[in-house]
Amino acid sequence: MGLLLLGLPVAAFWQTYGSAAEPATEIPAPAIDSPKEGASKVGTSGLQTVVLAGGCFWGVQAVFQHVKGVSQAVSGYAGGTKETAIYEVVSSGQTGHAESVQVTFDPRQISYGRILQIYFSVAHDPTQLNRQGPDAGTQYRSAIFYQNESQKSIAQAYIAQLDKAGVFKRPIVTQINQLTGFYPAEAYHQDYATVHPSSPYIAYYDLPKVGNLQHVFAENYRERPVLVSEASQLN
Repeated sequence: MGLLLLGLPVAAFWQTYGSAAEPATEIPAPAIDSPKEGASKVGTSGLQTVVLAGGCFWGVQAVFQHVKGVSQAVSGYAGGTKETAIYEVVSSGQTGHAESVQVTFDPRQISYGRILQIYFSVAHDPTQLNRQGPDAGTQYRSAIFYQNESQKSIAQAYIAQLDKAGVFKRPIVTQINQLTGFYPAEAYHQDYATVHPSSPYIAYYDLPKVGNLQHVFAENYRERPVLVSEASQLN
């Protein structure tokens, strides 16, 4: 996203940058998912993580901060090296990084498959190649950075399922890559949608995604978001 756009009045922003967030695409749940009974086997806390990229990380983070069972959603960078995980450098599109969100969730409350269903349905448009909305470049690509072979196989099977069902007008272009490193973004990027709800970009592109989550996944929606700033205060 371009930070220089945020000073535009809302009306001027709409006139200049076109349509808002895409309407949610209601899609079937994955036919293959991770069993809830395996939750206790994953670490001492039972929590799992996956890193998801789908355009500007502000909107993806905002969506998952409102999902029940998610204990943290951190904006950051994945796909490149630690040395280049700097916003101004990533924005060049030459680092291999994608703006991403590390989602930590309790599989006893929400499955990995449901996380992916929300990701494909309301968090972004998985058929847009190297762009989302007004943002273009490889840093805005659609990608799942998996932690283990189970996450990889479930994601692959789900994409095949959705493409076969033809739920989207175009093929899904989401990359599935092994996570080699996740680097949290600068502090001013964290909780951005909550801190700046009236900025034109957030109001026009990202808050509609949260509204779509509430409408399509009402049973998974929580009103109060889980914020990075609050988690930091507890540590």
